[in-house]
Amino acid sequence: MEQLSAMDASFLYFETANAPMHIGGLTIYDQSTVEGGVLGFKRILENYETRLHLARSFRQRVVRVPMSLDHPYWIEDPNFDIEFHVRHIALPKPGNWRQLCIQVARLHARALDTSRPLWEFTVIEGLDQVEGLPPGSFGIMSKIHHAAIDGVSGAEIVAAIHDVAPDATPVPPEKPWVPERDPNVLELLSRTYVNNLRQPFKLAGVVASSVPALAKVGIGLTAGKLKTAGPVPRTRFNTAISPHRVFDGRSFPLSEIRAMKSAVDGATVNDVIVTIVGGAMRKYLESKNELPKDSLIAMAPISVRADDKKKAAGNLVSGMMLAIRTDIADPAERLTAVFQSTKSSKELTNAIGAKTLSDYSQFIPSTLSGLAARLYSNLGIANRIKPFFNTVITNVPGPQIPLYMTGARMVTHFGLAPILDGMGIIHPIFSYCGQITVSFTACREMMPDPDFYAECIQSSFEELKAATTGAEVPSVKPAAGPRKKAGIRKQASAVRKKVKPAAQLTA
Repeated sequence: MEQLSAMDASFLYFETANAPMHIGGLTIYDQSTVEGGVLGFKRILENYETRLHLARSFRQRVVRVPMSLDHPYWIEDPNFDIEFHVRHIALPKPGNWRQLCIQVARLHARALDTSRPLWEFTVIEGLDQVEGLPPGSFGIMSKIHHAAIDGVSGAEIVAAIHDVAPDATPVPPEKPWVPERDPNVLELLSRTYVNNLRQPFKLAGVVASSVPALAKVGIGLTAGKLKTAGPVPRTRFNTAISPHRVFDGRSFPLSEIRAMKSAVDGATVNDVIVTIVGGAMRKYLESKNELPKDSLIAMAPISVRADDKKKAAGNLVSGMMLAIRTDIADPAERLTAVFQSTKSSKELTNAIGAKTLSDYSQFIPSTLSGLAARLYSNLGIANRIKPFFNTVITNVPGPQIPLYMTGARMVTHFGLAPILDGMGIIHPIFSYCGQITVSFTACREMMPDPDFYAECIQSSFEELKAATTGAEVPSVKPAAGPRKKAGIRKQASAVRKKVKPAAQLTA
């Protein structure tokens, strides 16, 4: 039995009916690399079952302390059932990209069952008319609660279910798995009593270590040596959210992103991605006649993991605020401004200490957090107060070598993430095998036309590419309102072609 940290527990406390707090993704696989060319669902299920020992999140469930007097605990679930967590569905005909995005958004909108281990994988077949995919491709939509993992610790899950060769076999467990019994009330309250005695001493230590840094920041801001990201304007994405979701994304060659960053000395891949997202949000809001005068502000999560915590589960993150320069029309000028904004934000974050906010989060009161989250949602407070930021851009570097799941080659991966009241759109970024995907999850009421926003992302990429490398900008640009989307780009080739109907997964 292991207690959740305050930060991990906060994702349970802040979950509401309209805001389930899980992360995940849509991963697409090519089953032609499987022996025989056909992969059955039972084989997928069996393969996952042989790997449960490789990531502790798979069989752990939450046990709450009575009256929420302390943070919950993880226990090894004695009633674990893998068939509850791995499901199997198919798209209706014709099975195109738009249908896939809608189905993924519906699955993502549903909260996980907190009485069971906090994850679900759904195998999706029937991707018959998705342009650019190899014949026989299928998807797996993953959902894992944010209380269990962050972007970095999620790498443990990726490593657990994938191999670097199609015929690899998982390492067997060193010892048999042993479930745990549910702790009784007396045990939980006894632990709570001891923890509460320790808290004041822990808080005193954190305050003592952070006071010098905070004083330095105050002096730096007063003297103008440090700068904040700027005011946060209100947009359509910064009000109370509905329970409905939309999802979409685009894929780009990582080599082209790297070529773009060379236009600004010192710029990074992340600066280019932020510039592309800034351009896309500018285009989208401009088409609605809702573009604010001030730049939109994004929160970028920062890992604060020490080397000895690289494989630890849970959340070890902080964050910094970035101006994504939606106030600048020229893409090359926007990249330069984003680079300067990122540089200033890093200086401010380093002065405070990225780990400081993470340390203070350990003292979130367990009793009041859930109540505060429910009141914030039920009273529509997000509609009345100034937003803290406009969106989140979270970049998770992935492996640059091919991965395989039950022998099927991983073709591409698009991220999924939670949204909140006051922050109705989030942009997960994932790189894999020479490609980088820019996806988004948003409230359907705020963004009724996700395919159009995906076109805005594509157009922003093309314009920045032309401005930084001299490439030609396509003549067709996104118009206001929904547009028919061609689909994701092919990973293995620049040549586009329609694929044949995909082979069905066998039972």
